[in-house]
Amino acid sequence: MGNVCSPSFSCDDTVSRCLDCTVRKAGYVCNLQDNIRALKEELRRLTEVRNDVKIRIIVAEQQQMKPLEQVHGWLSRVQEVETKVEKLKEEECPESRCSKSTYKLGKKVLRTLREVRSLRQEGDFKDVAQPVPENPVDERPLPPTVVGLQLTFDRVWRCLMEEHVGIVGLYGMGGVGKTTLLTQINNRFFDTPNHFDFVIWVVVSRDLQLEKIQESIAKKIGLFNESWKDKSMQEKAQQIFNILSKKKFVLLLDDIWELVDLDQVGLPIPSRTSVSNKVVFTTREFEVCGQMEAHRSFKVECLRYDDAWKLFEQKVGADTLDSHPDIPELAETLAKDCGGLPLALITVGRAMASRKTPREWEHAIEVLRSSASKFAGMEKRVFSRLKFSFDFLPSDASRFCLLYCTLFPEDYRISIEDLIDCWICEGFLDDHDGIEARNQGYSLIRNLLHACLLEEEKDNSVKMHDVVRDMALWIASTMDNKKEKFLVLTGAGLTEAPSVGMWKDVTRMSLMDNKIKRLTVSPTSPRLLTLFLNSNYFKNDKVNYHFFKSMASLRVLKLSHSDLPFEISNLVSLQYLDLSNSILDRLPVGLKYLVNLKCLNLEYTFRLSRISPQVISNLKMLRVLRMFECGSFLDSLVEELLDLEHLNVLTITLHSNHALQRLLSSSRLQSISIPSLCLRGCHLEPLTIFSLASLRHLQTLHLVECNDLEDFMIDCAGEVKKIREIHGFHSLQNVYISHSKLRQVTWLILAPNLKHLEMQNCQYMEEIINIGKLGEVPAEVMENLIPFARLEYLILKGLNNLKNICSNALPFPRLKEMSVHECSKLRRLPFDCNCRLERKIIIEAEEHWWKQLQWDDQATQNAFHPYFKSQLD
Repeated sequence: MGNVCSPSFSCDDTVSRCLDCTVRKAGYVCNLQDNIRALKEELRRLTEVRNDVKIRIIVAEQQQMKPLEQVHGWLSRVQEVETKVEKLKEEECPESRCSKSTYKLGKKVLRTLREVRSLRQEGDFKDVAQPVPENPVDERPLPPTVVGLQLTFDRVWRCLMEEHVGIVGLYGMGGVGKTTLLTQINNRFFDTPNHFDFVIWVVVSRDLQLEKIQESIAKKIGLFNESWKDKSMQEKAQQIFNILSKKKFVLLLDDIWELVDLDQVGLPIPSRTSVSNKVVFTTREFEVCGQMEAHRSFKVECLRYDDAWKLFEQKVGADTLDSHPDIPELAETLAKDCGGLPLALITVGRAMASRKTPREWEHAIEVLRSSASKFAGMEKRVFSRLKFSFDFLPSDASRFCLLYCTLFPEDYRISIEDLIDCWICEGFLDDHDGIEARNQGYSLIRNLLHACLLEEEKDNSVKMHDVVRDMALWIASTMDNKKEKFLVLTGAGLTEAPSVGMWKDVTRMSLMDNKIKRLTVSPTSPRLLTLFLNSNYFKNDKVNYHFFKSMASLRVLKLSHSDLPFEISNLVSLQYLDLSNSILDRLPVGLKYLVNLKCLNLEYTFRLSRISPQVISNLKMLRVLRMFECGSFLDSLVEELLDLEHLNVLTITLHSNHALQRLLSSSRLQSISIPSLCLRGCHLEPLTIFSLASLRHLQTLHLVECNDLEDFMIDCAGEVKKIREIHGFHSLQNVYISHSKLRQVTWLILAPNLKHLEMQNCQYMEEIINIGKLGEVPAEVMENLIPFARLEYLILKGLNNLKNICSNALPFPRLKEMSVHECSKLRRLPFDCNCRLERKIIIEAEEHWWKQLQWDDQATQNAFHPYFKSQLD
């Protein structure tokens, strides 16, 4: 037989494993009762540990501490194992147990026992809670509804989220809502997930103390302790820097009045290239935004009427507004008188919340208009807060100049040039003369604008907010009467002047914008320095010709928009006389006796046809003579004007080329500023553009009925270059052209600051800007010249042959309004879809003309269609 294979192997390991398994299974069954008793005991101990942990948590939470996440997890696992034990108890019932189920139960019990023991050991925590980390942002209280700030808030918030913006300034007048806006920003950081470690709020106020700012920051970032006050300011700054240089933070500074040196405080200063941190501040002074090197500044404006009414309505309450059908209309009147200033709206609204009869409302309107300081809450809550801005002005001159503005009526647009004329003659400008004095005047006005106590208006004018004016009148009324006494009765509907007794001690009086016809008595007013009588209805037969007889100290007299039925030759102290917009047909000879006169305003006296020889030339002290849009006599006076030694400002209307050339060729022109020039009915052909470019202060140019003028000649590229070198037309802002034969005005390209262009009844005008006229001018000469880059108003009327404004599309970044009327051949506007207008504009025209316009593409037409406003065809 052959070989037989007989395999062999060891069975020891297999047998051993089988025996272990059998023993283990037997153990589950045999030890079941012991394990159940052990499980119950371990669970009891675990429950005790769990209860102790819970008590420790309660104590910690009472100490404003936060339980650890691992403790929360442990408690959850304890609850789960308790549930398991309860289920095991249900399975323990002997009646339902077989050998197989007993085995499974024994296995579960043992596993659960081990889990309970492990949990009991884990429950021996050293700490169950930790101090709560301070919220990076503290929520601040806000009214339930904030009215009218949403658009500004959205703009500021978007700016804050930009990477290149680190410092943002919010400025505006007192009570306008700057702190509310800053609070909204703070709370948005509270409500919105962000990457900042700290959002720090600090109230600064007028009394700047850097150590108080350091203390507020230290408290927020955990540095403040008992030893903090013992450290020097430099040590505090270093500690603050050591922490914040490694963190991301937002610093919110409320109500700053001057530069806050962030470096001395210890803050890493955000720059445009490193803006991981943000600084936002509020101030009443725009100048502070520059001092703080703000990357962006936002003016917080007064509320528009809809929002103002909504806020006022909230404060008055529906119950009062509905209490009588006449009250809503009276309430609207009162709300309008608050000028959209939230502080005033809230104060007045609350004061009227319980007034439920029309008579009470009528009385309130009368009080607010005639003596606002007597209205409930206005002096304490409104004027006293606004007065901080007044007190903080840099000089007594600035403060008095603000009070001076109260002599003008409510909502009146005050000409800056006129205001400075008055101040020069009042002696407010340190006896400066010429350009230096005017620059000082502009600086004072800039101070008031930056303090948000005046508002900038178009056409180089300013306006006082109604509430600021009321505050200033209140301040003027509290001044020492021995120095100054104001009497302001503007727009009061007066038909007669105040009684003689009211004039006695007054130093400044304004009766502007009334209906005064009678001036029958001659008041004795030895202290009177300033008198505004303009915009009244004086009648020759009802006016005392010697009305000014006892006003020997009078320096400033305004009689514009009226006749001159007075004898003024005895006003020997008079330095300023305003007869503009009057119906004079001749200038009184007695004017030549006003030998101290410095400013004479005869602008827009269209009827003035005669000035006797030597009247103007006798006014040897004259510094400012305004004769823009004056009568038709002036050409013969050019020689007299040029002989006035101190004359430094002249506005004038000329009627001949000879007079213009005499003026332009005079060596005196170098020392005379001519901001306004009107050429009316002149035979000006030929006229080179360079001759007018030499008037370097020219702001307003009118060309009227110059029928011979067919072109402004630009002789050569060299002339353009020379105009640019001397900054010719750099000051020109307003141009009005009417009834001329001009075919184009391409030279306006050379006026980079032109704001207002109006052209009427120029039948030969074919194109406003003709690029071809500049064909020979080298590109480098025209570099950086963008036509109409600052133009705000473009008005075209009766240009029957106009075909183009410009053959190329122009950006018009500042345009506000365009008006086109009777320009039937104009088929295209110089716009394309790439025009980036900074604001919505108005394009006013006839509807039939608008419908016939041709557009480069549908996108451009769609973009500009919403701006169209129909004129009557």
